[in-house]
Amino acid sequence: MEHRSAHPRADAAGTWTLGDLTVNRMGLGAMRLTGSGAFHDGTPSDRDRAVAVLRRAVHEFGVNHIDTAAFYFSSLRSANELINRALAPYPDDLVITTKVWPGRDPSGQWWWARPEQLRGQVEENIRQLGLDHLDVVNLRVPPSRRDGSIAEHFGALARLREAGLVRHLGISNATAAQLAEARAVAPVVCVQNAYGLGAADTKDRELLRVCGESGIAFVPFFAIAGKRREAGAGGSGTEDGTEDEAVRAVARAHGATPAQVRLAWTLRQGPHVLAIPGTGDPDHLAENVAAGSLRLTDDETARLDPPVARD
Repeated sequence: MEHRSAHPRADAAGTWTLGDLTVNRMGLGAMRLTGSGAFHDGTPSDRDRAVAVLRRAVHEFGVNHIDTAAFYFSSLRSANELINRALAPYPDDLVITTKVWPGRDPSGQWWWARPEQLRGQVEENIRQLGLDHLDVVNLRVPPSRRDGSIAEHFGALARLREAGLVRHLGISNATAAQLAEARAVAPVVCVQNAYGLGAADTKDRELLRVCGESGIAFVPFFAIAGKRREAGAGGSGTEDGTEDEAVRAVARAHGATPAQVRLAWTLRQGPHVLAIPGTGDPDHLAENVAAGSLRLTDDETARLDPPVARD
């Protein structure tokens, strides 16, 4: 049984670079800071608790990569404003990544920006975070555009990069073809897609490989929740609320939780893979960061890797 430190460090899993920005591979997702459910679902979070989670992540555990978005808000909480409240003035090494294209109006209704509206979304993130520019902005591709062109929208972001509002660009919920299209317009430092143990197909794994060969960070979201996505892990990563026995067995062998095993498996997919598990719970935060020091063996990884789904 492994004995991980009571004070885990986000650099235990190593580092990667987003352009010229070095980040620890274990980061933090901000979506679950705003309430008990994603976006407007559930009850709003306790403000002081959310602020404490952010401060503990950065100042105690060394997290220096936070993923957020202006559309991460509940009825009373905004992830960006919580980050601002908790961490400004920001540490020099803190990298905040956000995303645009989707938006939500004050009532919580979703809308999708036209290319000329992306500047307003970028400026909204800058204003809420209290910054002069954004470190990394991901273009979040709508489900309806997974097979379509993103050149017009990505070109609009590239112009904002040239204007100094954005330092680096990435894409999210994208395909390999869209990555190639974006790279023909401007440099891409990261791809942020849904990816996790039991929730990856051949196209997902091919895109992960292409990113690694190109020096591009691959940043999975829902790495713990898997197919449950916004619903969260619920104590497991499977849709019916039960955890896979192979995951439980590996967790027992390491004295770890199934969620930690899922994060360790994610990080083992390549040195360019970053983790951004989201939580508003201080204990879960510590567990997530500690997963960066969990080392799976080749045999354990083989047991965990299921046959990939084919299209």
